[in-house]
Amino acid sequence: MENPELDFEYNGNQVFTVSEISKQIKSVLEGIFEKISVVGEISNFKPHVSGHWYFSLKDSDSVINCTMWRGFNNYVFFTPQDGMKVIVTGKLTVYPPRGSYQIDVKSIKPLGVGELQAAYEKLKQKLFAEGLFDEVYKKRIPAFPEKIGLVTSIDGAAFQDMTSVAKRRFPIVELVIAPCKVQGPGAAESIVESLKELNKRNDIDVIIVARGGGSLEDLWAFNEEIVAREIFASKHPVICGIGHEIDFTIADFVADLRAPTPSVAMELAIPDQNELFSMINELSDSVIKKVNGIIDSHYILLQNINNSIGFRSPFDKIKLDSQKIDNLLIKIDNSVNNLLFQKEKRLFYLKNLIDSFDIKKILKRGFVLVKQDSKYISRKNLYDISKPSELEFYDGKLKIGE
Repeated sequence: MENPELDFEYNGNQVFTVSEISKQIKSVLEGIFEKISVVGEISNFKPHVSGHWYFSLKDSDSVINCTMWRGFNNYVFFTPQDGMKVIVTGKLTVYPPRGSYQIDVKSIKPLGVGELQAAYEKLKQKLFAEGLFDEVYKKRIPAFPEKIGLVTSIDGAAFQDMTSVAKRRFPIVELVIAPCKVQGPGAAESIVESLKELNKRNDIDVIIVARGGGSLEDLWAFNEEIVAREIFASKHPVICGIGHEIDFTIADFVADLRAPTPSVAMELAIPDQNELFSMINELSDSVIKKVNGIIDSHYILLQNINNSIGFRSPFDKIKLDSQKIDNLLIKIDNSVNNLLFQKEKRLFYLKNLIDSFDIKKILKRGFVLVKQDSKYISRKNLYDISKPSELEFYDGKLKIGE
């Protein structure tokens, strides 16, 4: 049985137990590498459900495992991706049960702007391939919104600019603020949470996601995949006004409408009251002109009627129309009488035709009906002389052969 206190020499060398040597290694390594910065390429990045990050850092020859606990990764302003070159700072730790070592990461930064740009392009291509930028999914921006949701920092200049534009252009619109962080660690999660809150409401007509200008690092929250997917999933149309005109973020591509600045985003979301008043005035003038035109044309028509012969001599007009009516009545009377005469002739003809087929009248003229076996005999060859028969005259019936 192993003795953890075993301490002796073998062939002149001190003998250690596995636990002892692991403890010695842990003490030496952690003492020497208590605070180190290591540059390398991320691989096998896995965000755990617990919030911790697990990944490897590698170069052309070696790989080292890394762990970043939730309390520290909350301060990272971007989401690491496989293939990204970064600088991690932390300490070297040893896990004795497995005899393995890893870097306990306290902070992580991309190795220059180039790495962020590469991550940006990679995510852009990924979402483009999935169809998140397709025009077919873009929702229509309403022309006259009643409520606009704002996802921005209430402490930033962008918020002040947008509220100023709203008051000037369309003061009756209601702004619903969903404040969030727009820069630094946790900003992406904060933006997503604000979008979720606004999408819980059914009275929002359009959402504006906005912030002022800044560096690529400053705007990075709007390049995060979780933000892009939340914008795409929004049931309300989304306008993005992020940075300056030259700034394009992933959020801009996914949004239903992209604006170069926050102020322009608000201008695109609402109409200009001055333009509306001008349009109303123009429509009003146009309607007045059309109504006046109709009145004038009818006035001329009335004047023409008033000056006509018929209007000057109303009794003559009445007499003329009365005569026309009399003529029409005579024509109608003649037509009706003629029609009745024709119908009477037709009825008389049909009556005579029907009477000519009356069987009594036929018998009265000397004809006889012959019947055998309850059937009338209409031909000589149908008459059977051996059978009794019945003769029907006009004045009675006669039975023969009974």
